[in-house]
Amino acid sequence: MKWTDKAWKSIEYIYSDITAMDFIKELKEGTLPLEKFQFYMQQDAKYLEHYGRALSAIGAKAQDNQQALDFFEFGKNALIVEKALHETYFIEFGIANQAQNSVIEPICHHYIHYLKSVTAFDPIEVAVAAVLPCFWIYKEVGDKIYKEQEAINNPYSNWINTYSGEEFGEGVRKAKEYADKMAKNTTPEIQQLMLDAFVTASHMEYKFWNAAYEMTKW
Repeated sequence: MKWTDKAWKSIEYIYSDITAMDFIKELKEGTLPLEKFQFYMQQDAKYLEHYGRALSAIGAKAQDNQQALDFFEFGKNALIVEKALHETYFIEFGIANQAQNSVIEPICHHYIHYLKSVTAFDPIEVAVAAVLPCFWIYKEVGDKIYKEQEAINNPYSNWINTYSGEEFGEGVRKAKEYADKMAKNTTPEIQQLMLDAFVTASHMEYKFWNAAYEMTKW
C-alpha cells in the first residue's frame, strides 16, 4: 500500500465531515450568505500568502533539483492565486476596499503557523506531508462542488469553476508522488510523523471552512 493510500484512509472521516458541512452544501446551492463567503475569501488570501512561502521553503530544503523546482513552482502558483483573488474575486464580491485592513483570524493564524513551524523545524518528509492536504482535499472538495452545484445562477459559479482545471490536478498528482517517494525511502518513525502531520493539517482544513461559516474572530 502506498503511503498516500494509507494517509487518505486515515482522514476519510474528516473528508466526510467536510463534504457534509453547511459551508460546502450552501456553496453548492448558491445560498451561502455573502458575508460568510467574504470572510472566507479574505482569510484564504492571507493563508495562500503564507502557504506559498512554506512551499518555497520546502523547495529550498529539497536535495533533488526537480523537487526543488516543483515546490518553488507550487509556491509561486499559490502567490499568483492570492494576487488573482485581489484583482478579480475581491472586486466581484465587494471586499476590495476591506482586504488591506483585514487581519489573520485565529484559525487561519493557527494553520499557517503550524505549516511554517513544521517546514522550518521538522524533516522535509514531514513538511511535504503537512502541506499535502491543502492540495489534495481542496482538489477533491473542489471537484465535488463543481459536479454537484445545483443553482443555475449560483453567485459563486465563477469561483467554483476556477478549481475544476487540469493544471491544479497535475499539481496534486506531483505532490502525492513526492510524498510516496519520500515515505518509501525513509524510516517507519518518519513515516508515522508524516501521517500525524497529514492528519493534523486535514483537521485544519475542516476548521478553516468551519471558521468561515461561523465567522470566527479573535
